[in-house]
This record gives sequence, structure tokens and C-alpha cells, in this order.
Amino acid sequence: MEKDIIGHVSQCLNCQQVKYQKLGGLTQRLTKSVHFIPVITSYTSERKPSITWSVHRPDMIFGFSPHSTLNIVGTLCVYTTICKYEGIPLKFPGTKARWDSYSNASDADLVAEHEIWAALCPRAQNKAFNITNGDVFKWKHLWKVLAEQIGVEYVGFDETEKRICLAEMMKDKGHVWDKIVRDNNLVSTTLEEVGLWQFADMILAGGSNRLSSINRSKEHGFMGFRNSTNSFIFWIQKAKDNRLIP
Repeated sequence: MEKDIIGHVSQCLNCQQVKYQKLGGLTQRLTKSVHFIPVITSYTSERKPSITWSVHRPDMIFGFSPHSTLNIVGTLCVYTTICKYEGIPLKFPGTKARWDSYSNASDADLVAEHEIWAALCPRAQNKAFNITNGDVFKWKHLWKVLAEQIGVEYVGFDETEKRICLAEMMKDKGHVWDKIVRDNNLVSTTLEEVGLWQFADMILAGGSNRLSSINRSKEHGFMGFRNSTNSFIFWIQKAKDNRLIP
């Protein structure tokens, strides 16, 4: 843990701008934040606990871990890969309102930077923050990016067709994914492990703009951001590099 923190702090501009940079204090505060040891302790008024907290509220996660509940990138990559394998175009499994509306995303690395910043910065103690990339995107734009990155035929939203339900569509695709994994020498996974279909259906079924403000983070000194399109492409490539998809 200490090695990872040293590496990140040395490269993160937000961390470099914070005066509170003692590594021992950082690791101690992070340890106190994540380990809860059941002990009975009494504190007098002269000796109060030095534990502080911060709350980090991301939006939809852009990352590549197949076990991240809020990560939609991996699920969409698997859906797109199956479309490519079966020779069918990549159709948007959501509503017209979601296709056209603005959305926020939270890059997984940016969320980690935000948490380290809060552990280092005294001004962030005992506060709750939204953490998103700082821009907005539309699925109608990212959908073409997804098709290009995986190499499958792209089609726009067709209002005349019935909406696709991924949970229903993927119910019997386990054997297809197994063959894709074998044929491409991918990391051994089952379709259930890499596809959060009900979550994707829920996210893409929304009907209005879902936007969060990150002004509070900026006001307290965090200036990190991501371009959501570049973030989307980065995590798709990361999934390829780690042999989760071809």
C-alpha cells in the first residue's frame, strides 16, 4: 500500500499542490479510514480521537474491473464483443431519452486520485463530495466510439424497433462467451462474471439528464478532471490489454 501511495503522490499534480504531504500521516489516515477494529476505548476531553472522514460520490464508473458493481464499460465491451462474434450490428439497448440526454461519468483513476487528495488535504476533512469527470457526454456519441474500438457495425437509434433488454438477450449467451474466451485465449471468465446486465439496463433506461456538480471539490482545492470520451477509450483498451476482451 505504501509503495502504491508513494508512486501516485509523486505523479499527481493535485497531491503535489497540497502542503500536507507526510507519507506516514497519509498511510495512517488511510489505514484508519478502511480498517475498523472493534475495541473498547474511553476518551477524555483532553484526548480526542484524530480520525477524520470524507465521502466520495461518483457517478457511473468508467473502469475495467469485471467485479466493479457500478462499472458499465466492461459490460458494454462484452455485449459488443458478442455482437461482433455473431455478426450483428451494435444496437443501443436503452431509451431514446437516454440516447439523447447528457450524462456524467467518473473515471476510476480519477476517483482514486480524489480519495488520496482528501486523505492529504486538511480542508477536505469531514466533508462529502461529488466526483465526476467534470464534463458531460451523450450515449449517441460514445456508442459510435464503442463500435469503432471493438470493430463492429454501428447503427444509430431506431425508434421503430422494440427496445433491447440485455438481461433477457444475454440469458442464453453463456456458451457463446465461453467459445470467445477459448478462441481468443482470454482470461478465463464466465458471462455472469463479466456482464452486469440488469445494471446496464437500469442505467440506459433513464429518461432525463443526470448531472452532478463538482464545484465543492474545486472550491476545496481538487482540480482533477478527465475527458469522458478519452476515458471511455482508455478503459476499453485496458480491458483488451488485460485479455478480458479480444
